[in-house]
Amino acid sequence: QVQLVESGGGLVQAGGSLRLSCAASGRTFSSLTMAWFRQAPGKEREFVAAIRWSDNISYYANSVKGRFTISRDNAKNTVYLQMNSLKPEDTAVYYCAATYLSPGGASPSQYAYWGQGTQVTVSS
Repeated sequence: QVQLVESGGGLVQAGGSLRLSCAASGRTFSSLTMAWFRQAPGKEREFVAAIRWSDNISYYANSVKGRFTISRDNAKNTVYLQMNSLKPEDTAVYYCAATYLSPGGASPSQYAYWGQGTQVTVSS
C-alpha cells in the first residue's frame, strides 16, 4: 500500500504561482511512477505530469508544458508540482497518484493509489 497526502492548493490570481506537495508513505518508492492529475467541475480527470522515482524522468501534458515542473525529494518521500504562469483554465482539484506500472502513462486507470485532492483556483 502507498498513502498519498497532498497540500499546497489555494486561490491565486492569473499569472501567479503555486507549489503543490504530495507526501508518500508505505511501500518502497524506487519503482514507483508518481503523477499529478486534475479535475475541473463537469470534466473528466486529466493528466498533468508524471515522474519516475528511479531515474527522475518526467513528462507533461501539452497544456502545462513550459509552465509546470514536477520534481521529487527522495529524503522526504515527497513529489512537488511547481505551477507558474497560472491561468483560469488551470482551476481544478489536483490529485496526486502513484503506480508500480512502468511506464506510468497518462490514464487515471493506470494508477492504483490516489490522494484526497487539493483545490487550486485561479482568478482572472
